[in-house]
Parts: sequence; C-alpha cells; structure tokens
Amino acid sequence: MDISIKRGNAHEQKTACLIVGIHDGKRLSAAATALDHALQGTLSRLVKRGDITGKVGETLLLPEATGTSAERILVVGCGAVEGVRPAEYQQVIDKAAQTVNALGLRNATVTLSDGNVIERDLAWKISQTVLAFNSNAYRFEQLKSKPSKKPVCGRLHLLVAAEDVAEAQRAAGLALGVANGIKLSKDLANLPGNHCTPRHLATVARGLGKIHKSLAVTVLERAAMQTLRMGSLLAVAQGSAEAPKFITIEYSGGPAKARPVVLVGKGVTFDSGGISLKPGPAMDEMKFDMVGAASVLGVLQAVAELALPINVVGIVPCVENMPDGHAIKPGDVVTSMSGQTIEILNTDAEGRLILCDALTYAKRFDPDVVIDIATLTGACVIALGAHASGLLANHDDLANELLAAGQLSGDRAWRLPLWEDYQRQLDSNFADMANVGGREAGSITAACFLSRFTKEYRWAHLDIAGTAWLSGKSKGASGRPVPLLMEFLLSRVRAGA
Repeated sequence: MDISIKRGNAHEQKTACLIVGIHDGKRLSAAATALDHALQGTLSRLVKRGDITGKVGETLLLPEATGTSAERILVVGCGAVEGVRPAEYQQVIDKAAQTVNALGLRNATVTLSDGNVIERDLAWKISQTVLAFNSNAYRFEQLKSKPSKKPVCGRLHLLVAAEDVAEAQRAAGLALGVANGIKLSKDLANLPGNHCTPRHLATVARGLGKIHKSLAVTVLERAAMQTLRMGSLLAVAQGSAEAPKFITIEYSGGPAKARPVVLVGKGVTFDSGGISLKPGPAMDEMKFDMVGAASVLGVLQAVAELALPINVVGIVPCVENMPDGHAIKPGDVVTSMSGQTIEILNTDAEGRLILCDALTYAKRFDPDVVIDIATLTGACVIALGAHASGLLANHDDLANELLAAGQLSGDRAWRLPLWEDYQRQLDSNFADMANVGGREAGSITAACFLSRFTKEYRWAHLDIAGTAWLSGKSKGASGRPVPLLMEFLLSRVRAGA
C-alpha cells in the first residue's frame, strides 16, 4: 500500500473518499467543521436531522461532495470528544477501512487522527490507521483461477497538522513495515498444506535472505538434525513423505555484543494428529498449525525492512505430522536433543515435541530472551477464545513486557500460571516425562513441558491456538501475533535495550 502524509485543508484534498469524524452529542471534529463550511452547512444539517449521532462505528456516506475536491465523503462516529479508549479508536478506523474497501475505492484520505485517544499519541493513531487499512485491503486469491476484479484501497493519504508531518511520516513508515510482515504471515498461513510444505517455508526463508542482506539464513536437513540428536523433532517427521527442515534466520542490527531476542515458531505445515488422528470436521484448518512459523518469518521480514537497531534470531522447526507406517505411536519413547526422554502418549501433542529441540538449540545463540510462538493447545481456545493469546513465562519482567506490548498493539495476551504443582501431571513410568498431562489445565501442562527445556535463559511461551486464524465465513489467517511481537521489539528499541 502507498502511504502519504498530507497537510492542508480537508476540502482541498483530491481523493476518492474523504473521511472525517463526528463525536457523541453530534459534535463535528475539527476537520469536519472546516469541511462543513465548504459544504455550506450540509454536514450540520444531516447531523441536526439525526442521520448520524457520533456513536463509535456509525457511518454516513455522502456520495456527492460538491464544493470540495473529494468524490465522496464518509462521516464516521468517533465517540466522546474528550477521548475514546484505544479499542474504540481501532473500531472506528476499522469501520472506515471496511467501508472504503466494500465500496471498491482505490484510495482514501483520512483525517481521524485529530481525535483524542486516552493514553495514546499521534504516532499510535497513525500506526493503527495504516494497519487497519492494510488489513482490510488484504485478499488471498493466489490460488483462484478467476480472482475478484473488485478494486481494493491501495493508496492511503493521512491528513495531519503541519507541525505533525515529520512524526506522522515516521509512524507511517514503521507501521507499513509491520503491515508487510503481517501480510507475509497471512500469505504463508493461508496456503494449503500441499503448497506450504516444510520445503516451501525453507524456500521463503532463503528468499528473504536474498532480498535482505541483513538476514543470514541457514536450513538444516534431516542428516544434520540427526547429527545434533534432535530425536524428538525427527520422531514427529518420520510419518510423512515431506522431509523436515530446521530454519534459522539471524538479523544483526544491534551492537555486536548485544544478546539477541530469539523467536521460535512452530512450523507444523499440516497436522493430521498422526496415529492419534484428529476428527474429520474442520481438519482442513490444520494447515494453520504453522502460524507460529509464519509469524516468525513475518517479524524477521519487518525487522529487516525497517533496519531496526536490535539483534533478533528466528528459529523455525518445520515438519508435517502424518499417520503412515513409519509414524510414531502412542507409548513410544524418544530422546530429545537435551538428552531428556519423552513418552509419547498422544501423537497429536506434536508441537511441543518439535519445539523442545528448537528451544534446546536456541541456547547456542546466548539469548537475552527466548519467545516461542505456537498454535499449541485446543485448551487455550476454550480458556481464552479468540480474544487473547495465552502467555506463560519463567520470568516476570519478560511476561510484563509482552503483556504491555499486547495492550499497546491491541494484539493482547493473558498470562496463565506456570506453577510447579502442574509439573507432576507430566510424570511417566517409562521416561523422564510424558508429552501430555491429561485433560486438566492442558495449556499450562503443555507450557510446563516446554519449560523443562528453557531453564538456562529467560523464556516466554505464546499459545496462539485461539488467535491465529478465523473460522467460518471469514476463514483465514489473522496475522496475529505479529503486531504484538513487533511492538515488543519496537518498545525495546525505544528503550535502548
């Protein structure tokens, strides 16, 4: 999407759609008030008549805008003039973007950053506008023989005061980098399993390395994983004709001696459940079991595109979980890279089996922190729904950083306990641990399993099973938690960490 920051009078903007706000109590925003004069009081008359009141998310379209340079005007309800909550502002911007794209307009000019948002600045408002318009313009039609010919908004103009232009330009540039990372994550996640294989993810990673010289990409093949004794990861892969890939992407934008943030993304490109076969309904959605991997690739692209002064490493273990004659069976015992043995009670609890070897591998980068991202448990969907990702961590400060990043980005997480009490559920009579701990507290015991491989560094786990994709009519990848992770990294950059 092409983004430009503009200054000047609203009525002079040449655009397919000029977007202005109205607040509760039928009070026009500053931009709408100036526009009303050019329209000879048209907005005031419509407001007085009750066509729009200012309630958050209300819209009123004026298909003709005589007296202005705009082809049409969209008035959007912006809530209280004193200030709205961040979530309300996101709702306002999202509604505006939805309307523009529903109309098939190729460009729009937005003036809504002149409103007040509680505890948020201009940069945040600009960023949220860029992200919302990019999100609503997103289409996944790569595999359709006849893609839709309906246009989407590909050019966005943001109207700000003259003194705010420089700040708005910086914010828009950062947000566009994040939006591009979200798009890559969505594109990968929406591909079906016969297209997005471990080999495909490796090809994409290598492609990023060619485009961005700041990214050093390494792909380990099965033989190298065997040499490293990644027995847990390889056990999951042995039932599939698709060869596993173990991808690392190193970005060195910070000081040479600065310890990196390591992001580990679960890359199960299709999860049948293995011998512990999943139910048939909605099994197609198991192509989304690699959203953790897609998120890491999206974040690394954004970090490189924005040339952030921070060191980041992405680790992406990639497998397909299938139930052929070579597949692991319930009751099998495997040895992880750490040397710890695991009794596999359920082959559908495979994500933790590939992550544990990746988390052991992460130690070689001497990380400042390690964050794994995984569509790990159905239990997290039951606990938190689609609203928040589950967060568990062995370090309070790291957990608080991620929670704050979630609040600021709107891509929220909720912390669950990681108490020693839950560890006993993983006891095994035949190995050091079992890979599942029973029905109770499934998200927590899954994290307890991972915690056994993270004792030497600060670690957090994001369970994105409920937030990674949408089902039903709107089926598709959500792009989460790329916004949360990018805000986490950007906050660290701003703090000089």
